[in-house]
Amino acid sequence: MTDLPDTDVLADTYDSVRRTVLAAQSSVSRAVNSAMVLAYWDIGRQAVLASGGKERAEYGEELLKYLAKRLSAEFGNAFSERNLRYMRQFSLLFPMRNALRSELSWTHYRLLMRVENERERAASGGFFLIPRAEQSHIIAHRKSPEFISK
Repeated sequence: MTDLPDTDVLADTYDSVRRTVLAAQSSVSRAVNSAMVLAYWDIGRQAVLASGGKERAEYGEELLKYLAKRLSAEFGNAFSERNLRYMRQFSLLFPMRNALRSELSWTHYRLLMRVENERERAASGGFFLIPRAEQSHIIAHRKSPEFISK
């Protein structure tokens, strides 16, 4: 067996390989998340269309129960009746699929779905693209008495 290079070279090589693996894992995670957000939108849209476009139609509720039972058995709890309702709501609140932001996760969209005002919801989407440290500053500012009194 040949002699290994000095310890610094080994450590540097390990660190470099480790960064490559972590970058690939992160890239895969973002790609999967983006694909699932689009899938959830598609599922919600299909549920709306199958129920005649009416959000609360009795048929739509029965359809969600049916889909939840079958999909949960095959794919797990991500497709519960409750989550299917969120997917339906998602497609109704964000009707333009091509306007969805790949940078936003399903969790981000779920938070945005809680914002009732459409203009505020649209403006808030950019909030999640701001680094976390700046988000904290914005939240603190919006809670300040000066901001609230505006």
